[in-house]
Amino acid sequence: MRNKKVLYIVQGAAIAAVYVILVVLFGSVSFGPIQFRIAEALTILPFFTPTAIPGLFVGCILANLLGGAIPADIIFGSFATLIGAVGSYALRKNKWLVPLPPIVANTLIVPFVLKFGYGVPDAIPFMMLTVGLSEVIICGMIGLIFLHALMPLKHKIFQPNLP
Repeated sequence: MRNKKVLYIVQGAAIAAVYVILVVLFGSVSFGPIQFRIAEALTILPFFTPTAIPGLFVGCILANLLGGAIPADIIFGSFATLIGAVGSYALRKNKWLVPLPPIVANTLIVPFVLKFGYGVPDAIPFMMLTVGLSEVIICGMIGLIFLHALMPLKHKIFQPNLP
């Protein structure tokens, strides 16, 4: 029992660390009105393990803190990732639907943070389009490629039967 809890924490921490590293490495395109946050491809990981849910949430909080995000972005942007991760886990029975929740959550939440938190002058529908398109590319395309690449390794990387 104790080993499962330790494994759960370690996997979640590793996922958080990878998320932060990807945001830092691609920092120039991870923030702003037109975002291309490569780390969001990791939102498919709840397909494999529930440890990805807190891992992605904590990783997003830390990445936003390190990236100099405003408090509204740290809170609402991270909750968008959390909502997406929970939704991805809920839809894990159909791998083709797994990227949908992060796409929808970020498309609906991030433009309001950009408009009212950062004062971006673009119209909210335009920002929904730009954020939505980037999420479709990252989660829907890159994320699904990543999911399929991990499939043969899933039992080696992700311990089955975690809490």
